[in-house]
Amino acid sequence: MADFKRGIKAGAAAAGVYLIFSVILAAIGQTFYFRSDFAWAAGLGFQLEFVDSFVLATSIWSYVFRGIVVGAIFAALYSFLPAATTVRKGVVLSAFLWIVGAVGAIYMTPGWPGGGTSTVAGLLPVSLSSMGLTLISILSALAFGALVGVIWRRLAGKETREAGSGAPTLLVGWTLGALNWATAAVGLTIVVIVGGVSLTDLVRQSGTLWWYGVLAISVVFLGFPGWILAFLAWRKGRRGNSGFRLGVAGGICMALTGMMLLPGVLTIIGDILSRREHTAETTVPGIQQPSSQNRGTAAK
Repeated sequence: MADFKRGIKAGAAAAGVYLIFSVILAAIGQTFYFRSDFAWAAGLGFQLEFVDSFVLATSIWSYVFRGIVVGAIFAALYSFLPAATTVRKGVVLSAFLWIVGAVGAIYMTPGWPGGGTSTVAGLLPVSLSSMGLTLISILSALAFGALVGVIWRRLAGKETREAGSGAPTLLVGWTLGALNWATAAVGLTIVVIVGGVSLTDLVRQSGTLWWYGVLAISVVFLGFPGWILAFLAWRKGRRGNSGFRLGVAGGICMALTGMMLLPGVLTIIGDILSRREHTAETTVPGIQQPSSQNRGTAAK
C-alpha cells in the first residue's frame, strides 16, 4: 500500500521550501527587472507590491495544498515511476504533471496558440506564452519534483520496492475528481443563482468566454458521472475484481472536461495498473490438490 503519510509530509515540506525560494526569486525579478513575469513563473501569480494578508494567506495555502496533492500522487505512483532514485522519481513525476498541465492549458485556451497567452493549469506553474517563460516554468516544476524526492528520502520510512498496486492511484484520481467537481459545481451555482446567468447565456458569451462556460457545464454534468464510474472501479479493485472498463470510461469522461484532466489521467493509469495486476493473478496456474480417489489409488 502506498505510504501516503510520508508522501504528504514530503510534499507539504517541499511546498514550504519552494514558496520561500519563489518569493526570493520574485523579489529579485521585480527589483532588478521591474517585471511581474518572474513572480508568475515562480507560481505566485501576483505582484509583490500589492500583496496583503489575505492574498498572502491564500497563496501559502495554495502552495501547501499543491504540495500535499503532489506528495500523495508521488506516494501512489512511487513503485511505478521509471527511475532508480527518489530524486529522479520526483523529477519524472513533476515532468509528467507539467505535461498534463500543458495539455490542459492548450485544451482550455481557445484559439491557442495566441499572442502572448499564458495560463496556469495543473498543480505546477505552466507557461506557454514565450520560450523564456516556458523554460522557467519547466525548470521550476522539475525543481519542485526534485525537492519532493529529496525530502521523501530524508524522511524515516521503509523504501517501497515491491511491485505495488494501482488501487492507490485510482484513489487519488477519484479524490481529486471529487474536489475539482465540487469546486466547479459551487462556482457554477453561484454564477447561476447569485449572478442570475442562465446556462444558455454562459455558452453565448462574446469572444472566448463561451468556451469556459462550456467547460464549466461539462465538469458539472459530464465530470460527475465520470467520478462515479471511477469510484466504482476503485471499489471493485479493493474487492479483488477488475473494474477496467468502468475506470477507463470514468477517466475519459473526466479528462474530456479539461478542468478534470489530471484526475481522469490518474484514474486511467491506476485502472491500467490494476488491470495488469488482476490479469497476472488470474493467469497464474493454480496447484490442484489430488482428489480422494487419486490419493487412494496412489496409496495402493
